[in-house]
Amino acid sequence: MGIMFDRFPSRGERPLPLQQHPNFVAALRACGQDPLQVHRPVPAVILRQRLGGRVPVAMLARAEPSLICDDCDDWLHSNGLARTPIILSPDAPCATRLAKRGAVPLMTPNWVAEIDLTVSSDERRARLHQKWRNRLVRAEGNKRLRISISTRALAPDHWLFTADLALQRRRGFRNWPTALTLAYARENPDQAVLITARDGRKDVAAMLFLRHGRAATYHIGHSTPAGRALSAHTLILWRAACWLAENGVARLDLGQIDTRNATGLARFKLGSGAVARPLGGTWLWWPPLGRSARWLATLDRHRMQAGSP
Repeated sequence: MGIMFDRFPSRGERPLPLQQHPNFVAALRACGQDPLQVHRPVPAVILRQRLGGRVPVAMLARAEPSLICDDCDDWLHSNGLARTPIILSPDAPCATRLAKRGAVPLMTPNWVAEIDLTVSSDERRARLHQKWRNRLVRAEGNKRLRISISTRALAPDHWLFTADLALQRRRGFRNWPTALTLAYARENPDQAVLITARDGRKDVAAMLFLRHGRAATYHIGHSTPAGRALSAHTLILWRAACWLAENGVARLDLGQIDTRNATGLARFKLGSGAVARPLGGTWLWWPPLGRSARWLATLDRHRMQAGSP
């Protein structure tokens, strides 16, 4: 049985996640969506949808836990959400408090890998796992392998988008629509950072990072067989961390990790010196029920414990 976490850091300690940042709002609005921005008691971005085209639902992804764990009647009423079903995905574990509110658990917590960019380059290098460091040294020593960093506007037909869409189809998952990624880069100049590895004149790997305030998030990436043989992604990620740190970024979010079903990818992310951190799971909350659904959360409480990633 995992450990129940219920302490969450204040926003004064942590930069906003991508899904809660104004840069994300600007991209959504450029694509015709109308997210709701709440500024009290803490800043929050709320997406509004209609299930089946009829039932209104509010969605809070990577939300500050205190927004829903503390007194929230005022902002619910003032934003017209007092009778709207809400799907909550807190940025940190807060299961006990959500259960007391009457929220019902839907999905167990995911984990994310994050790199602390506030330490020196030497300290970050010391945190690399030995095998990861060895691959980095080999890639750094390859005189044909070149790295380029660009914050220019992204081309819709860039090969990275084509490769990512093909991977989504092959593996059966969905990422952001390309149009949303392009809107993010367009509406937030210099905040989309494309890092490419070339073997001679041929692109062999690339990663796209999205900046949002003092944080950045890995978005999409692809490596060719030649790129994998050259450990190009290892070199790209290291250079990305160095460049972002030099440009004022304090935290690099590498996204979710799954040490059971995607061990290779999890090993790559954690080998970079990233630290695994649990999120808060996914919950359904309908404010009119008040605390009457607390018994349902109690029955399923063991599933919402933050065990291992």
